[in-house]
Amino acid sequence: MKNNTIIAYTDGSSRGNPGPGGWGAVLWYPDNTVLELGGRGDNTTNNKMELMAAIRAIQGAGEVAAKMTIYTDSKYVREGITTWVFGWQKNGWQTKAKKDVSNKELWIKLFDAVRMREKHGAIEWVLVPGHSGAAGNERADAIATKYADMEEVALYVGSYEEYDTDLVAPDKKTLEVQAKKRSVARARSNAKAYLYLSLVEGKVMRHLTWAECETRVKGKKAKFKKALSAENEKEILNEWNV
Repeated sequence: MKNNTIIAYTDGSSRGNPGPGGWGAVLWYPDNTVLELGGRGDNTTNNKMELMAAIRAIQGAGEVAAKMTIYTDSKYVREGITTWVFGWQKNGWQTKAKKDVSNKELWIKLFDAVRMREKHGAIEWVLVPGHSGAAGNERADAIATKYADMEEVALYVGSYEEYDTDLVAPDKKTLEVQAKKRSVARARSNAKAYLYLSLVEGKVMRHLTWAECETRVKGKKAKFKKALSAENEKEILNEWNV
């Protein structure tokens, strides 16, 4: 059980950047009540919706005397509110280049909401890898996505016992491992390819471009992978047992 803590999951979504967007939040209070919140925005961005979700979650905690743990998959929000915001506030909400901070109005609202909320209990911000199996995060994402898609959303309010989503978060060590794996995967995805390999009907081919590889494997039962080096190529071939 979570003891005397308000647990909150927040997420934002936009269809285009800018484009129609939505935000979602799920709050689990110490008295075992669950409250879902959500809303939409026009011509907005993902970062704005992430910020809005965090603001509304904190406001939704009201004056309940309890610490609060907020789970977000937005590094922008977590790093901003725990690190960057103090320099921005000191500098009149301007960057070192003397330009207004991006999403200034929302950052000010979040900063003020945090200061008000901390009168009733400390806030801890936890970064959750997106789509990592944390059910609360998945539910907040679903709410945000439905609003972004202009769909109707049935928001829950009631007891945790009757709620169909598990809001017990993975432990911090698990989250750290998931975050590291995601970072490695992202770095691999962004890394320049040495070449691409494809395996179709037992035959391996090497490709200099992804377009060539895609043409060979599209619509077929195949394996394909980007190799980052000659050594990595050997590893992939060994993995495929060829």
